[in-house]
Amino acid sequence: MRLLIISDIHGNLEALQAVLREAQGRYDRCFCLGDVVGYGADPQACAALVRDVAAVVIRGNHDRAFVAPESALDFNPIARLAVEWTHNQLDAATRAWLESLPAGPVLGDGIQLAHGSPLDEDEYITSTAQAAVLLAGAGEPLTCIGHTHLQGGWRMRGERTETVARNGALPLDPGQRYLLNPGSVGQPRDGDWRAAYMICDEGSAEFFRAAYDLAGAQGKILRAGLPPTLAERLAAGW
Repeated sequence: MRLLIISDIHGNLEALQAVLREAQGRYDRCFCLGDVVGYGADPQACAALVRDVAAVVIRGNHDRAFVAPESALDFNPIARLAVEWTHNQLDAATRAWLESLPAGPVLGDGIQLAHGSPLDEDEYITSTAQAAVLLAGAGEPLTCIGHTHLQGGWRMRGERTETVARNGALPLDPGQRYLLNPGSVGQPRDGDWRAAYMICDEGSAEFFRAAYDLAGAQGKILRAGLPPTLAERLAAGW
């Protein structure tokens, strides 16, 4: 079973479509780690597409903002503005679907799926020390997380936790535990503007990047009246 793992789409339809085109025929099931909406100009279309292609979808903090508006109080002003704008673009069925999304962790085909971390859906996992704690307590060999918009991850060999390379296929060795982040489809923050995703099976995982119509996505943001910063950051990959 080959799995397409995506996360943090954030309303960027051009990026999502590019990932699905590039991955077509190379996966059997798709899992989404949350934040389908927020920031980008196509929340309704992205939600519809994810509902169609993903077998499992868990909620992200931006998705949750429509269920519990108080959870967006600690968002920065631009993010809060985007939440308000996005809310007005969604029809009743899409709002109900967002409200129905489960919080992680969720188990899918033997993989633990979470947005921030299995212990806290809002936690940003960015350090080896954080990863070591999660891997030490992991009940499954592979845990996939999103939220940071940073592609990559860690593995635990015995008691040692180390980062893994993002180029080429990563063997998933029996007896080791892995914590992997596919990166962000719609708003990468690792200096590479291209849409990030991951394909894995029982024996390996591989990180990918897909070029997409960046100018088109930026133009939609500007025409929608959203803050220009949201368009500019797409090109910077940050």
